[in-house]
Amino acid sequence: MACRSKKELKMFVEEAKKCAAFGKVADYIPALGKANPNDLSIAIHYPDGECVSAGDIDRKITLQSISKVISLALVLMERGTDEVFGKVGMEPTGDPFNSIAKLETMAPAKPLNPMINAGALVVTHLIQGSNVEDRFQRLLSFVKELANNPDVCIDEEVAKSEFDTSQLNRALCYFLKQHRVIDEDVEELMDLYTKQCAIEMNCLELARVGMIFAMNGWDPDSGKQLIPEHIARLCKTFMVTCGMYNASGEFAIKIGIPAKSGVSGGIMGAVPQKFGIGIFGPALDEKGNSIAGIKLLELLSETYQLSMF
Repeated sequence: MACRSKKELKMFVEEAKKCAAFGKVADYIPALGKANPNDLSIAIHYPDGECVSAGDIDRKITLQSISKVISLALVLMERGTDEVFGKVGMEPTGDPFNSIAKLETMAPAKPLNPMINAGALVVTHLIQGSNVEDRFQRLLSFVKELANNPDVCIDEEVAKSEFDTSQLNRALCYFLKQHRVIDEDVEELMDLYTKQCAIEMNCLELARVGMIFAMNGWDPDSGKQLIPEHIARLCKTFMVTCGMYNASGEFAIKIGIPAKSGVSGGIMGAVPQKFGIGIFGPALDEKGNSIAGIKLLELLSETYQLSMF
């Protein structure tokens, strides 16, 4: 079963929106702090092309950590699993997404997985190209193809705001460089990474990207395999085990679908072989996940038995 009723989806949004009062926008990135904490919207994109939505679905959101799934898919396609996982692990962590603690205690000092910031920085480091702009355009072209929108671009204000305030990510980069996990100029990597996080789209486009992952990389609209099946499966596995920061275990038990969140309040879901989900609710819980967005997914999962477990 699946939700194809706009009226029912609107009811779920109104119910979940009550939770927004208990969350807080990510104001440690100044540009994200301007978001309305009461906003909540959702789109569900089906392989047959139907898209059901509720809320202010045209509002643009920056991908933030959701971009980690997309950059991982691209780098795995370009570099292969052996090279990528020689530098980044596959294990979940109970630590916050921006923690440096495990890097200091692990030997060799490689990040535990590609969904924490340290791991995502290594993945972004592996994007091929001759300079930052070339590498960013390679990633952006891939995002445009997944979203089926050639006009997808970045929010320049958010990119600059993140670049100016990302001192902890710089610390992670310098630690990784010291241990020879990365070998490029830190400011260039930060430029690329903050642009990656500032790519923006609306819920409809986000749901379509989720649908591509749900269909194991196949695009039913064009009939193309945009991501090799084994790579799409790998990405979904990371979404299940690490996609909701250090709340991933609880999320898997309560909701049980592959999903990735970002501190802008976005959540991308990929219900295997069924549909993709795009959510925007900028009020975050203490783990950095959209508090109303998670409630909305709980309601959907319970009503339609979406859990893969």
